[in-house]
Amino acid sequence: MPEGPEIRRAADKVAAAIKDKTAKKVFFGQNHLKPFEKILSGEKVWAVETRGKAMLTRFSNGLNIYSHNQLYGIWHTGAANELPDSSRQLRLAIHNDTHAALLYSASEIAVLKDSELTKHPFLQKLGPDVLSQEIKPEQIIERLLHPKHCRRQLGGILTDQSFLAGLGNYLRCEILFITGLLPKITAQQCSPKKLNLLAAAIINLSQQSYKTAGITNDPQRAKQLMDKGASFEDARFYVFRRAGKPCYHCDRPIEKVPANGQGLYFCPGCQTLD
Repeated sequence: MPEGPEIRRAADKVAAAIKDKTAKKVFFGQNHLKPFEKILSGEKVWAVETRGKAMLTRFSNGLNIYSHNQLYGIWHTGAANELPDSSRQLRLAIHNDTHAALLYSASEIAVLKDSELTKHPFLQKLGPDVLSQEIKPEQIIERLLHPKHCRRQLGGILTDQSFLAGLGNYLRCEILFITGLLPKITAQQCSPKKLNLLAAAIINLSQQSYKTAGITNDPQRAKQLMDKGASFEDARFYVFRRAGKPCYHCDRPIEKVPANGQGLYFCPGCQTLD
């Protein structure tokens, strides 16, 4: 599933295509949303925002298109009134005079009034956005030590969108590796030094992934690996999807364990209980 950095990058592309322009034609692929096509066509798109893994396309008449890519959704931008050759189902299209933003395969789409945003089942539960320019390490540490969270294993809390919005499985694995912590440790078991490292890694690695299109490995190492013929996917991570391969730091094989239906990757040599 795309995580916060991927959705923010998609939002950047969508905003470049349709923000501050009048939507000449809006199309919905789901029948229950068809009545909104006429209501939104002719309105100006004044903002494209992200809330963790969700996106809001905001219109001048006070309506907003909420979308969540889930596992298979993907955005495409291009020239107005042109559709790419795709076997995917078109779920949403916003055309202006020159460009179009197209959402394929996603099923989580809704049209909400401004007043309904805080009441939406997904949006109302979200914690602070991990990519927000306003989020600070001190705020993350405060949340980690809150009675609601402090006894939970970090491997679980880091993908809980009510804790921080936008973190997912690959960021969870990479953040814990950078911090040198095993997934089963809790915040209350961490030293103040480790909590500071964890909070900084959450912010910095999320920002790095956003800026590099998904690289959480050391950027210089990733470049060297790709220069030697490695694929982007093989070079981008420290531990994620690298089970059985040697750790870049200690050479011990990366391990994978099940966690909430996902694979959680870690280095048994570099990651400890504190």
